[in-house]
Amino acid sequence: MNEAYINEMMKLENQLCFPLYAAARRVTGLYTPLLKELGITYTQYITFLVLWEKDGITVGEICERLMLDNGTVSPLLKKMESAGYITRTRSADDDRIVVITLTEQGREMQDRAKDIPEKVGACIDLSSEKAMKLYELLYELLGKERRTK
Repeated sequence: MNEAYINEMMKLENQLCFPLYAAARRVTGLYTPLLKELGITYTQYITFLVLWEKDGITVGEICERLMLDNGTVSPLLKKMESAGYITRTRSADDDRIVVITLTEQGREMQDRAKDIPEKVGACIDLSSEKAMKLYELLYELLGKERRTK
């Protein structure tokens, strides 16, 4: 490889990682004031999304859905339990497995958060077609098929 090519490839503007990073920070930043009103973090919010979709699932399933490791998810779940949003119960079949269940307070949070997707979407200047294409490309990049809505 010649030096000019290397110099060109090493420019920030030519790195795929940078616009992904910057866009992720921008989009998650749109959630911050909305979630602050609810007293929850972005990571707690996406954990709620998983549990509102399917309650009573294992820590491992939550880790898989969020693409996070157990070391990240376990302390998060402890905080959510302390706040009264969830219960953590060991499986009767295998005490190594912990099942997460929403409390009434955790289920009520869904109603309090129901406007967030629309409010965030209104702040993102993309047509629905471009947003769907971006969604598909990102899941392709992650090596996952597009999730059906």
